[in-house]
Amino acid sequence: MTPGPTSPAIEIIPVLDLMHGQVVRGIAGQRESYQPISSCLVDSAQPLDVADAFLDQPGLQRIYLADLDAIQHDQPDWDTITELATGPRRLLVDAGLHDSGRARELIRLGVESVVAGLETLSGPELLTELLDTVGEDRLVFSLDMTAGTPMTNPSDWPDPTPTGLAETAIASGVRRLIVLDLAGVGTGTGPPTLELCQQIRSRHHAVELITGGGIRNQDDIAAAAAAGVDAVLVASALHDGSLLA
Repeated sequence: MTPGPTSPAIEIIPVLDLMHGQVVRGIAGQRESYQPISSCLVDSAQPLDVADAFLDQPGLQRIYLADLDAIQHDQPDWDTITELATGPRRLLVDAGLHDSGRARELIRLGVESVVAGLETLSGPELLTELLDTVGEDRLVFSLDMTAGTPMTNPSDWPDPTPTGLAETAIASGVRRLIVLDLAGVGTGTGPPTLELCQQIRSRHHAVELITGGGIRNQDDIAAAAAAGVDAVLVASALHDGSLLA
């Protein structure tokens, strides 16, 4: 299997949504209904099996891991993170950061990139602290939204609009940015974030820009590339085989 011909300027990053020790299928951010995946790539929902099945595919080099137990309940699955971080796997990990200590632990375990998700950040002060702790090369800020609404307390940020949050993060020193709308995840309706991505790219040419939610096929990937996106987060389209060559 190969993800097929895409622009050389854009990367496909497969997603592992981790819950209760298994890889689950995310649909529209309705986490209470997430179930273990069924995949054409592997007959397993065990994280290590799924991760290695992804990395067996040509062109797939990095994995985005969302530890949903950490994000929702502040209970990181350290055993699974440690297992996945062992060896050559290149990981971007959102483990529900609430402080810099957890970010340090992720780096210690060998995680390549630490994701600071808007959903669990207390505000721009913590983001600045995380940048100081991890460094701009290894920290990724995730602009988490649902149906276009940022997943945060608006009073925690000087400008809580999506563009305002992106500008605040970049002004703080963020050089790597995920734009993620959970309402699009697993729905097969196409990425709802491309207009926002295009706006961010028009102002910030050097930022690494990743988006996710709703990617179905090569046409969606081409549209993301046209919007200035560097990489796309994909899960369902890989498990379902709709990105098979």
